[in-house]
Amino acid sequence: MENLMLLFPKLVEGALTTLEVTVVALFFGVLIGLMTSLGKMSRFFVPRLIANVYIEIIRGTPILVQALFFYFGIPVVVRTIVSLITGDPSFRFTIDPIFAGMVVCSFNSGAYVAEIFRAGIQSVDKGQMEAARSLGMPHKLAMRKIILPQAVKTILPSLGNEFVVLIKETSILSVIGVSEITKVGQLHTAVTYTPFSTYLGVACVYMILTFTMSRLVGVLERRLAVSD
Repeated sequence: MENLMLLFPKLVEGALTTLEVTVVALFFGVLIGLMTSLGKMSRFFVPRLIANVYIEIIRGTPILVQALFFYFGIPVVVRTIVSLITGDPSFRFTIDPIFAGMVVCSFNSGAYVAEIFRAGIQSVDKGQMEAARSLGMPHKLAMRKIILPQAVKTILPSLGNEFVVLIKETSILSVIGVSEITKVGQLHTAVTYTPFSTYLGVACVYMILTFTMSRLVGVLERRLAVSD
């Protein structure tokens, strides 16, 4: 009990960091995913190629590798390039761990959200786009006013699931020094040597976060169903 009392304030701080990274990553992940899905469905070759390459690379590599590559690999490349240009081998460049976590999670989530959006858009009856175009509505306006609102209702459960998955995936960011829930548990265990109670507390915090998010998404789904 004493161990949990000491751990609780740290877990709260870790949970706030986890939520911060998750919310930012989901926001930009949705934007990246929407643009990528539209690019993948484009009639032009270049946007389709870029979208497909991005999705295959992200979905084909573990998020752990992506985090390590971005946090440790990119600074090495930047330092090497700057040193070659300036001739100064003492140049130093590092990336903030939380910023790196947000970027990695955003691009990782974007690849999966892109497929969710694509499926949602394709589930809308094609006749609605044809009807909008026949009335003289531009394609972009019809997509924004008619197709996307219906697609969002369809994909809301999948987006909610992606949010829950992101909360759990932030635990991987502990390897690059982000003080999220798992990292807090690791540091506390290293000091107190109480892995059972510590990681039980960590698991409970994750359960509370994911359960709360699942319920909120469920409420939003029911409200949208009533509006229909």
